[in-house]
Amino acid sequence: MMDPKTLSGANVVDLSVTLSERLPGTWPGHMRYAHKNWNWFAEAEGPTGKTISAAPYQTNFVLIDEHCGTHFDAPTHFIPPEGSGLPYASALGAETGDKVPVGDLMGPAVVVDVRFLAEEGEPGVSPFITADHLRAWEEENGPISAGEVVLLRTGWDRFYVEGDEGLRFMHGSLVTGDAPGWPAPSPDMAIYLHEKGVTTIGIDAPSIGSAHDGVPVHQEGLSRGLRYVEILTNLGELPTRGAFFVFLPLKIAGSSGGPGRAVAFLPG
Repeated sequence: MMDPKTLSGANVVDLSVTLSERLPGTWPGHMRYAHKNWNWFAEAEGPTGKTISAAPYQTNFVLIDEHCGTHFDAPTHFIPPEGSGLPYASALGAETGDKVPVGDLMGPAVVVDVRFLAEEGEPGVSPFITADHLRAWEEENGPISAGEVVLLRTGWDRFYVEGDEGLRFMHGSLVTGDAPGWPAPSPDMAIYLHEKGVTTIGIDAPSIGSAHDGVPVHQEGLSRGLRYVEILTNLGELPTRGAFFVFLPLKIAGSSGGPGRAVAFLPG
């Protein structure tokens, strides 16, 4: 039985990025994130003219892609439904974000440091995190076990900033092609973790998929029921083992995933 005192005394690490129109949280080519005022406390002059206050309170509205900021991929992000005749079609093609068991998105965290790969990419190309990299990590840190959440620390979240430096996060590798891509899992790495009984993989980079060929790892992993949590941050504040990871996505009917809040609990 869980002791509530243990949870209440834990230190909480926020692993979620901040959403802002000035930050690079939207995948290039997708609808851009927008956060606008709908009602303010009083009549006020805004960028589109004078607003009328319905009452003395503030509320805003948000336009957001399902894969903006810290978010997860449900199977339907890349797996078509049965009967579609498309490659990788299966019953998982009906498992939308709201149907993914929330318990799948939490568990004991294993932080795998792969920052050494961050400078090995070429313009527009990601260096791959392979199954051999994980095997080498396990030799030093012990085997990864079923039920653990594997968090890949690439250090790429350092580019999740405003201004020109923020162009390195996605734009430089995906749009202009003049900057290296982030370290990303190869399909064999995802299959390796699935075979070990891992359900959820997280990363502090724009995507589990590489900058140059991001589809295969999504197809191979999501078709096996893996869950991917992307655009995390602060993984450096976690120990290699000993934290408990939780991601709670918005429960959006028919979604292909969705944004949410990722945290880790550390013993107090």
